[in-house]
Amino acid sequence: MRNSSLWLWLLLAACGVAQAQWDLQESHSTADLRGIDNVGSGVAWASGANGTVLRTFDGGEAWQTCAVPPGAEHLDFRGIQSFDANTAIVMSSGKGDLSRLYKTTDGCHTWKLIFRNPDKEGSWDALHFDRHQWLGWLLGDPVKGTFVLFASDDAGKNWIRQHNRGLRVQQGTEIALAASNSSLTAIGGWVTIASGGAMGAFEYSIVGLQICIDACSEADNDREGRGNKWNRLPIPVGNHSDSSGVFSIGVGETTLGAPFFRSMVAVGGDYLKPDDSVGSAAFSEATDPAKLAWHPAQSMPHGFRSAVAYDADAKTWITVGPNGTDISTDDGRNWRALHPDPALNEAPDADRNWNALSLPFAVGPHGRIGKLDPHALGR
Repeated sequence: MRNSSLWLWLLLAACGVAQAQWDLQESHSTADLRGIDNVGSGVAWASGANGTVLRTFDGGEAWQTCAVPPGAEHLDFRGIQSFDANTAIVMSSGKGDLSRLYKTTDGCHTWKLIFRNPDKEGSWDALHFDRHQWLGWLLGDPVKGTFVLFASDDAGKNWIRQHNRGLRVQQGTEIALAASNSSLTAIGGWVTIASGGAMGAFEYSIVGLQICIDACSEADNDREGRGNKWNRLPIPVGNHSDSSGVFSIGVGETTLGAPFFRSMVAVGGDYLKPDDSVGSAAFSEATDPAKLAWHPAQSMPHGFRSAVAYDADAKTWITVGPNGTDISTDDGRNWRALHPDPALNEAPDADRNWNALSLPFAVGPHGRIGKLDPHALGR
């Protein structure tokens, strides 16, 4: 029987069927984890409910429970962005003052409150930093009919509201979704936002956005060449309901050094229908900005998905959600499930119960942390 099992495993591997996947790790936490950011060189940070922040500096062999930021005991930390083993910024989500940013520079022993949400009716959804330029972006749900966007060019010390007509929406019909801190992505002055809601899902993108680094008016930021050329494209993800849309958007490989020459993938669906695969993924690929468009995946992930990421070494996309993990090797056109393998002593639920990704890590409810096995993507 052993020889038969070994032969079957070798046969499946030869056919390209993915086997090993998430190695479950001990987080010493029971919090619902929503944020994860891998810095590299073994350093990663995670965040979640009740002011929870975790850190590892040995590739996940051990996770340290950080001090709770002051006054954050009941906050939901949906996003975290880190710079090194000692420096990170964590974002909480919630209405009004429940949305905050805290920063640590001493390895999470102490925290400083650096920004409170100035909009009583607003809620923050995603935080993204370009670590090479210390440039940060902070996205919030629409306030007075416009998506909220703040920018920082000093590693989060100061945040300036950006006024952009191109981000205006019909109030109450569009939202950004804060499930995995990945409804926003940016590379320098190229910023992309993904939405959902009753009006459907859309991509808002702009290349060469000139940020306002001092207090500025809407007129200043709306004149020609100053942020008013956002491109809005429909994304065939979700079902035009308040609980559906794009929950995560990712960028694959780019060519010629230009953001227009890129592949992108968007995932989501309806979080109230976790087993419904209809409208759970779309892809976009173009070498001409005039031909940029989103298309539904030809074979969908096997349910609602809350996060997606691209592994450049394996040239493979991976997406996760409550009921499973899927991968794509053709830039999001087709997806196949990545199942646990009992022959490798993998936990039977190793593929599921995930909220967010920052490869090779994934996080989920009840303190769940996994690290992607390097063999899972055929490397």
